[in-house]
Amino acid sequence: MDLTATAWTLLPPIIAIALALITKEVYSSLLIGILAGALLFNGFNPLHAVETTFEVMGGKLGENINICIFLVLLGILVSLVTKSGASRAYGDWAVKTIRTRRGAAFATSFLGMFIFVDDYFNCLTVGTVMRPVTDKYRITRAKLAYVIDATAAPVCIIAPISSWAAAVGSSLPESSSMDGFSLFLQTIPMNLYALLTIAFLIWLMWADFDFGSMAKYEREHKDDDLTHMEENYVVGGAGKVYDLILPICVLIVLCIAGMLYTGGILEGVGIIDAFANCDSSTSLVLGSFFTLIFTFILYIPRGILTFGQFCEAFTEGFKAMVPAILILTLAWTLSGVCSEEYLNIGGFVSSLVNGESMIAMLMPAIFFLIALGLAFATGTSWGTFGILIPIAVAVFGDSPNTMLVMTVAACLSGAVCGDHISPISDTTILASAGAQCNHMDHVSTQMPYALLIAAFSFIGFLVGGIAGNGFVALVVGAALLIAAVTVLTMKYGRQQAK
Repeated sequence: MDLTATAWTLLPPIIAIALALITKEVYSSLLIGILAGALLFNGFNPLHAVETTFEVMGGKLGENINICIFLVLLGILVSLVTKSGASRAYGDWAVKTIRTRRGAAFATSFLGMFIFVDDYFNCLTVGTVMRPVTDKYRITRAKLAYVIDATAAPVCIIAPISSWAAAVGSSLPESSSMDGFSLFLQTIPMNLYALLTIAFLIWLMWADFDFGSMAKYEREHKDDDLTHMEENYVVGGAGKVYDLILPICVLIVLCIAGMLYTGGILEGVGIIDAFANCDSSTSLVLGSFFTLIFTFILYIPRGILTFGQFCEAFTEGFKAMVPAILILTLAWTLSGVCSEEYLNIGGFVSSLVNGESMIAMLMPAIFFLIALGLAFATGTSWGTFGILIPIAVAVFGDSPNTMLVMTVAACLSGAVCGDHISPISDTTILASAGAQCNHMDHVSTQMPYALLIAAFSFIGFLVGGIAGNGFVALVVGAALLIAAVTVLTMKYGRQQAK
């Protein structure tokens, strides 16, 4: 019995997500979801299911090996910066400079927006740098993880110079005559979820209170002793603040240079085309490797670290990234089992979309919901882009008209939202790792905030689609957000005053 491209394909991610939410054990939940998918694909033959599992896992590791290498190199850089004393120096400076919880939260978010090249780099770097400051002002690790997550993918998806822009541009069908990068630029002002999430985060930090499960977590964990969660690196150097800032700046510059290089800038390709055609994962590896060399030159001659301490950071950085790499490997494998070559969950979604003779004006809202559900189930934004954007092009034609741009923006918004609330999302996993927060605590406290913004985005896309105007969608979403934060401020502001 062939179960591919049917409703049964939704079962493996549902099993993985449900178990993760119930047991709070991500590794076993993902593995069980993977095996369930492999059993469905192989007609419930257990031997073939195990064989398929490791076949997919090996293939996915091969496809994403550059991401794994980048994470290891980034872990080594984080270890070096910590061992050098530069993180401690920055923390000491920030503690003296920042006087309030608001200041600590805003400083964290600004750093997150500054590191816009890639969400992986963003999640891990911001958490490492800002934990000493947020700990001092009793900002819980769950709140820190939310600030990191809300300034990672939502910022990257509206930043023209980012790995995400390259992913979106490459999602157009091969037969398309449109310029992917140009289409991406047009989606930025219509990307409701990203824009509203950033605005909502700014309000949360300014108002300095929370609601829902985040407020409950803040009350229960605000006075926790967080020192036991810090890295066990031995601080061996007398690094200064610039010993932290310089490697970060160099990493950003070199990652951007790597994108231009892999995009063909040396062969005479224009800057915009180079960004659109770059290999983002290779760019990140090149940028991080040469930053490691720069850090060696910066630290060793000045005696910030000895050669032995520098080498120790290699194993420490690798070990620090093992949990994230393991979860990512399992998440990639689950995505692979659900891919076109196996269960073909995308084919099932495509048949639903193409089989409905819905009015074109409802398509942005419909695509938003489908993208949200697909990204939540598979834990991948980029995979969702690849499935839905070609369908949007098929529905609205191969020209950048208003409805196509709005529908693609809805795909991006829904994908980022689904990625945000999914326990098996790589970005969510790395935000937890960067904040050193229990992963399921991060998921459960972030979800109500993300779903609130999702509701506003859906209504915005619904009204904007009916009006045939992306600006109307943005205005409606913004108006709903303003109304909501006004009510919440009045309600929780009075409670705090008491």
